Parts: sequence; structure tokens; C-alpha cells
Amino acid sequence: MITLKHFALCSLLMLLGTVGTLSAQEGTAKQDSTKKEKKEGLSLEPGRKIKLKTDEGTWMSLDVSPDGKTLAFDFMGDLYLMPMEGGKATPLTNGMAYDTHPKFSPDGKSIAFTSDRDGCENAWIMDIESKETKQISKEKTEVVESVEWTPDGDYLIVAKGVRNLKLFMYHKDGGGGTQLIKAPENLKTIEPAFGSDGRYLWFSQRNSDWQYNAQLPQYQLATYDRETGQTDVKTNRYGSAFTPTLSPDGKWLVYGTRYNTETGLVKRNLTTGEEDWLAYPVQRDEQESRARLGVYPAMSFTPDSKNVIAYYGGKIYKLPIDGSKAMNIPFEVDVELDFGPEVRFDFPISDDKKIIATQIRDPKISPDGNKIVFTVLNRLYIMDYPNGTPKRLTNADYTEAMPIWSPDGNSIVYTTWEGKEGHIYKVSTNGGTPTKLTNEGGTYTDMAWDAKTNRIVFTIGLARAYQEAFARVHSALPRT
Repeated sequence: MITLKHFALCSLLMLLGTVGTLSAQEGTAKQDSTKKEKKEGLSLEPGRKIKLKTDEGTWMSLDVSPDGKTLAFDFMGDLYLMPMEGGKATPLTNGMAYDTHPKFSPDGKSIAFTSDRDGCENAWIMDIESKETKQISKEKTEVVESVEWTPDGDYLIVAKGVRNLKLFMYHKDGGGGTQLIKAPENLKTIEPAFGSDGRYLWFSQRNSDWQYNAQLPQYQLATYDRETGQTDVKTNRYGSAFTPTLSPDGKWLVYGTRYNTETGLVKRNLTTGEEDWLAYPVQRDEQESRARLGVYPAMSFTPDSKNVIAYYGGKIYKLPIDGSKAMNIPFEVDVELDFGPEVRFDFPISDDKKIIATQIRDPKISPDGNKIVFTVLNRLYIMDYPNGTPKRLTNADYTEAMPIWSPDGNSIVYTTWEGKEGHIYKVSTNGGTPTKLTNEGGTYTDMAWDAKTNRIVFTIGLARAYQEAFARVHSALPRT
């Protein structure tokens, strides 16, 4: 029977327990407060530096300023500015953040770009004169592929998502953004681009993020009507169509496609619809991957619409739209880059004759359950089960694997690989000289000993097949 006294005593004990718990939590909180505070944004700190002087780059997206005097490009995760005629590039950003896809604002005073400087890829704007930055999107788990200004300079179009990226429109002062194309859900929309008409937004699209053993076409170009919300596919290329680049005068479209095994740049007269090669071949595209930096490095027209500035083959080129010869725009990057700490661990290596093996393979218990046979470091061992001392069964200096017991428990049968071929051997459980059971070398696996017929069943493969597979992986054997 529970009385009022018992209830009062229990309540007092519960109260004391609660107070004790709170006191312990307060003590823990005080102790935890001494820990190092978690750093906001990109947590990776530079651990090394490297001096770099080069006139070549890899996968460089670029843009031309509205006045045609300056070229912006990304290089190894930093942004650079350079005179249009070429020369030494000036760093616009630096540090551990990975900055890509610079885009000049229509007034030429700012540059929009993608960066992971807050710990996740997002869209940013930098004032070129003051170098002050403003974060536009605030993603924590999604990725941002590229950004594009609307012709009036008030908004940014951002391609973002996890797998099937979608197009969003943000005001230049920030905000939550508005998704432009929602359906179908599996449609991936990237590489936004405007021409002279701000009503129509061009982009690259495909079904799903990517796929194994992809068959062409993968991408096509489409437009989004900002007044009606309608989309319209503009290409039907077997080699796909991607990275739309439009001239300021509204007459030309340049895009990438693949023909045979090479990628090239096609120019289209938007008035007549006629197409021709602008440059072929150029840089390999990224159709088979997720194209996180675009299917092809971003290109840009000059303000007079007479030339396309594009990257391929490690260089920057001016490509005349009239089809005349491409001209190299020389550049030089001479900087000291920040690198993260070296991923290296110093493990002590003992010179003792014995070591502790951390992995055994193919353990098999004897028929009577008193012994176990297994391989360690490609050598055959036997021991009493469960608490015995391992002992080698042979003195062979080649791979021993896949042991099985004879039905009477007196012998062990196993396979080998002896450099160029393998065999099946039998050895006594007491050790000694093994007996070779096979005459033809090969790759032997999956053995089983039939007690009724006293026969061993196995599978065999060609020794050459194993040699070639090993050579492809390790480059240890010559290919034929």
C-alpha cells in the first residue's frame, strides 16, 4: 500500500535527482565551454603554399567586361582579371575557397561567381573596386553550377540543386529566390545565358543527372520565356548541344557539341538558322559526368559581337565569328597558392621478425572442430582451435590461398599463384613437402572435396586472363 508519506518521500528523491542532474549538466556545460568554438564557413585552413608561374590552365571559364577591355577567368579555384589583349593576370580572389564562373554585371562594376567560401557552394557578388563580397544564395547542402546576370543587372539566374539542378532567380540584394522551371522533376537545367533580349533565358537541359554507359544525345539547348513561363527546345543535335553563348547584337548563338569522338564549337545565325563550325576540335566536354563546372567551360562574346573568347587546350583564344583564324590571347599566372594540410600519417614500422596480422582470409574449421586452417599475408597456416599457436604448413615462397580440408581431416588442399600461373596442391596437416595435384597451370578457385568419390571439384580460368587483369590494375606486367 502506498501512503502519502511514501509519495512525499518519492517526490523528494525525484526532486533531488533532478537537481543533481541539472548540476551535472551545468558542470558539463562549463567544461564544454572551454572547447574551441566551431568555425563558421569554410573550415579548411591552409597548411602549405606553392609558388606557381604558368601560361596554361585547365577548364577555365571566362567572361568579357561590358566595355571589352578586361577579361575575367577562373584558375585553380581563384578568380583573375587581365587586359583583353592578354598579359599578366591579377588575382581577384585567393585563399582556400573554390571560386568559379565569373560573370561581369551589365554595368561592369561587379562580378557574380560561385564559391564555397561559406562552407557550401553558393552564388556571390563582388564589387570590383572595393573587393567587398555579398552572398546571394544561402544553400547548406545543394551545389551551385553557375550564375548569370539578367540584362537589366537587377537579378541573378542561379543553377543549383543536388542532382537534377534547377534554375532560380535571385535579386542582386539577396532573398529566398524563385524557382523558374519546376517540372518535370527529373529535368536537369544548367548553364543559364542571356542574349540581347532579357525575355528569353537560354540554358542546357537533359533528363536526369547522369548515367552509366551514356548514349548520345545527352544535352540540348532550350529557352525559358520569362513572360509566359513556357520552355522551348532549340536544338536536336545527335552529339548534344550545351553551353549556350549569345552575341550582344542578338544575331549569333555559339554552343558546344560532339562530332565523332571530338568536341567542337558551332555558330548559328539566329536570323537564318544556318549553322557552321566555329572551332573544331577543341576541349573534351563533360557529358558523361555530372558536369559540376558546366558541360564546357563558359565562353563570352566581345561587345561588338565579332569575336568569341573561349578556352581550350590550356589556352585562351579569340575566335572571329566570320570564320577567320583563331588568335591566342597569352596569359601568365604568377602567384603563391594556399593548399590544405598534407594528408599524411606516420605509422611506425617495426623491424621485429614477428608482426601482428590484422587480417586473415579463408578460415576453415577441421571436420572434428579441433583445428583451423587459414591464410595470412598469402601464406598457409594451421593452429589448434580456438586457442592455438599458428604454424606454417609449407616453406613455399608464393601465394597460397583458399584452403579446404580432406574429409578425414588429415590433409589440406589449396590453390596457388606462382607468378605466371597457379596450381592445386595437397599437404599433410603436420606440414612437409606439398604434392602438386594439377598438371596444367591456370587460375584455380572454388574447390570442394567429395567424400564419397574422393574427388576434388574446382573451377579453372586461363592464367593469361589473370595476368592481363593484374597488369591493367597494377601496371606490373606488359600488355599484349
